[in-house]
Amino acid sequence: MTLNRRDALRLMGSSAALTLPTIAEAAPATRFLHGVASGDPAADGAILWTRATPASDDRGDIALDWHVAGSEGGAALATGRTTARGARDFTAKVEATGLKPGTEYWYWFTAPDGTASPKGRFRTLPRGRTTDVALAVVSCQLYPGGYWHAYTAIAAEPRVDAVLHLGDYIYEYGAEGYGAEIGRKLNRLPEPAHEILTLADYRTRHAQVKRDAAIQAAHARAAFICVWDDHETANDSWVGGAENHDAATEGDWATRKAAAMQAYFEWMPIRDPKPGQPWAAINRSFDFGDLATLVMVETRLLARSEQAAPKGAGIEPEDYAAMMAIRAQPDRELLGRGQQDWVERELARSVKAKRPWQVLGNQVVMARVPGPDLVRNMGAQGFADLLNRLPAAYAPRIAAGQRSYRAGLPFNFDSWDGYPPARERLYAAFRRAKSRPIVLSGDSHAGWANDLHDDSGRLVANEFGATAISSPSYGSLLPGLGKVIEKDAPEVRYCDQDCKGYLLLTLTPSHADAQFRTVSSVTTPDFTTETTARWRVAAGKPAPMTAV
Repeated sequence: MTLNRRDALRLMGSSAALTLPTIAEAAPATRFLHGVASGDPAADGAILWTRATPASDDRGDIALDWHVAGSEGGAALATGRTTARGARDFTAKVEATGLKPGTEYWYWFTAPDGTASPKGRFRTLPRGRTTDVALAVVSCQLYPGGYWHAYTAIAAEPRVDAVLHLGDYIYEYGAEGYGAEIGRKLNRLPEPAHEILTLADYRTRHAQVKRDAAIQAAHARAAFICVWDDHETANDSWVGGAENHDAATEGDWATRKAAAMQAYFEWMPIRDPKPGQPWAAINRSFDFGDLATLVMVETRLLARSEQAAPKGAGIEPEDYAAMMAIRAQPDRELLGRGQQDWVERELARSVKAKRPWQVLGNQVVMARVPGPDLVRNMGAQGFADLLNRLPAAYAPRIAAGQRSYRAGLPFNFDSWDGYPPARERLYAAFRRAKSRPIVLSGDSHAGWANDLHDDSGRLVANEFGATAISSPSYGSLLPGLGKVIEKDAPEVRYCDQDCKGYLLLTLTPSHADAQFRTVSSVTTPDFTTETTARWRVAAGKPAPMTAV
């Protein structure tokens, strides 16, 4: 498939032209500059979202009518009224209900002055017998990191029932931060230019993301089912802070976290928190007929203990033992006991209903991944030559990481490998629920196919990790690193640290197919899409996955 950024506008549908005034026309009082989105589908409806941009001198609330039709050009089957409130940054969300299960619908919004939004579509969840489900899985979309061609490709897919976004929908860094080198070349620097801290900052960053034509096309193509990871607040966040938050200079963490979550709920097509529940409790489940249950978990802000060490670098040898001792502490949490008990109940409920598939939407890689030993794989001289070729800023970090890996430290303390007792408790919950789930993971900017085992060596689950939409990977510095990881990590069947794209997961009663769909470039306007790997998991008893 060959596409370009112009295709993203086309894929949004011809109705997008309704919001673009001609030269002879005056701009309407209300504009829909951020497209439309749907999310959290149910068997009888979905959440519908938009943002109504008011005239610059008008800050009052804006009444909007929403419409749902059975086809792109069909008459509305359901209508209603909602409000784009100034207190919510003029975003509007409404839950359309009373629709038929397993059916595709089109929707749009209209403003009081007659302006219409672009049109989007979503599919309600099926009930009863279901022959297949197609899910696109995405994560990690750094705006300065490159064009979001993967979203243009998703919008062009012939079948997408829902898009699962596993986090890092925005990044908090400023214009001199992560990925800025590419962003300057592509004129894709973040707004605002500084690191975001306040509610206004987080809102501005979300607004910039939603103005991108490619992501508008993907949101208009299918409903999104989203959870956040760390960068929606700050890098390597946990319940009491973040690696990229300094209370001395950036203020109270709880205040920053609340601002980030408020902006997220305003700007994302997700149900608002239930009364009495903490904002961080966005774990929820979705049943796809008699075929599958999707269980989405939260691993950042609800219960996560502080990381035992930074990611792979900057660790001094004298600290190794202390960090590994912290890592092994039995009371450290990632999900928290309450959420884990809920996961077990949801898995058991799905198994009791005889659904062949339970899918866990999770933010970080679950497999055991020892740090790749580049010295052993390349030889001492080969590794020395590699360091000499690296940019000066990165060579010391790679060298420090290698020292820690060769001492037995894991690849990533921020993943489940940083919380092995919590992972073992989750695996015990899988066994009690009699479920062998498919685990989906984001965060790592890499593609993964992993067979997961508990401490006894028993196969308990299969894992697929989605690579980044645009965020840089280790492969940018160390091409071919994925092959070294495959060699050194017994649970890892496939690892792609080089490419960008998305995962297309298709479930049937007999098997689950994972296609790693990658784009040829994120730094050029034109691109091609191909399937670079495909792995299959058979339904039934736990078994290793197979390459297709």
